[in-house]
Amino acid sequence: MGIAHPTSYHKNMLEIIIDTIQKSSNNCITFANYMNLVLYHYEQGYYASGKVHIGSQGDFFTSSSLGADFGELLAKQFREMLDSIDSYDSFSLVEVGAGLGNLTADILNYFKNKYSQLYQKINYIIVEKSYGLIEKQKNNLKEFDNISWKTWEEIENQSLIGCIFSNELIDAFPIHQVTVKNKQLKEIYVTWYDNHLKEVIADISTPQLLDYFELIDIDITNDAYPENYRTEVNLQALDWLKTVSTKLKKGFLLTIDYGYQALKYYHPQRYQGTLNCYYQHRHHHNPYVNLGQQDITAHVDFTALEKQGNLLGLTTVGLTQQGLFLMALGLGDRLADLSNGNYTLPEILNRRDALHQLINSTGLGGFNVLIQSKGIEQNPLLTGLKQD
Repeated sequence: MGIAHPTSYHKNMLEIIIDTIQKSSNNCITFANYMNLVLYHYEQGYYASGKVHIGSQGDFFTSSSLGADFGELLAKQFREMLDSIDSYDSFSLVEVGAGLGNLTADILNYFKNKYSQLYQKINYIIVEKSYGLIEKQKNNLKEFDNISWKTWEEIENQSLIGCIFSNELIDAFPIHQVTVKNKQLKEIYVTWYDNHLKEVIADISTPQLLDYFELIDIDITNDAYPENYRTEVNLQALDWLKTVSTKLKKGFLLTIDYGYQALKYYHPQRYQGTLNCYYQHRHHHNPYVNLGQQDITAHVDFTALEKQGNLLGLTTVGLTQQGLFLMALGLGDRLADLSNGNYTLPEILNRRDALHQLINSTGLGGFNVLIQSKGIEQNPLLTGLKQD
């Protein structure tokens, strides 16, 4: 899969990959290692270098690139969360992976304009791996004086009271690709052979892959699954949850991303996995082109997040779809408001289109919203989870 001649590659990124392969013990690297290089290498990686382009002129849309509504409705939910732990003088809102900072600005402007006293209590933290994006965020968020940028290592354990949240973060974590050969779990590696990047299949690199399927109670080596069944395992998501749960003392974890629960994710008919690539709004399945220039993602297994969270002391408050979540928080009222005469026809059409994109069940509206809590004696009935 994805074999191409070096002339089609971004040369510097290719040299980095080849060097990593040649220095490895078996002259090959896991797909997770490969994906980590092309997305997060500190100089040439797609995310780390700041090459990410979001919106109509970029590689993909996010909910926050469609206007302020998404951030404002999220802020309504955060206010309710903060109200449920209001015995504290300050709250932390921790955004993990803040993109260009658009969502940050929408959330903070909502609090600043509608709940100024609560705004004064908010300690907004951005956890961002990309130095290129950090510079863009700092430039775009200069008007706010309550934002700090930190690494997880700089945040003390059991210190955060508030909400840690992410939007389309976990889908871009490097994933292991696995396959079934003769009823055995095998792993897909990447090597450099005959001037090409080439996939090879060998024994799994870590027993954690077996532990993962035990955690979600799925056996892809049984008779229901075809030979050469191929899928992904996001071990980094489990490690990330360990870090997050350690830092959170009291409050919530809100995760928005596209994905499935395990039975649907690892269905025998989904025999080619969920790996996707995005380049200039073109969607394809070849991760071995446009090196360091394209996004590579895989769907999120929300069963794994829930079960791992339970093991780490997190309680599942609720799991819903983004469209239902935003409608419960008032997006329908915003659609109805378009007929009040305060908008021109072009404004109505543009705004209606943006709002519909947020709730379209075949697109952004079909994303999952998972809310987990820690240290909350009685979880509140959050508005975003109330559905008629």
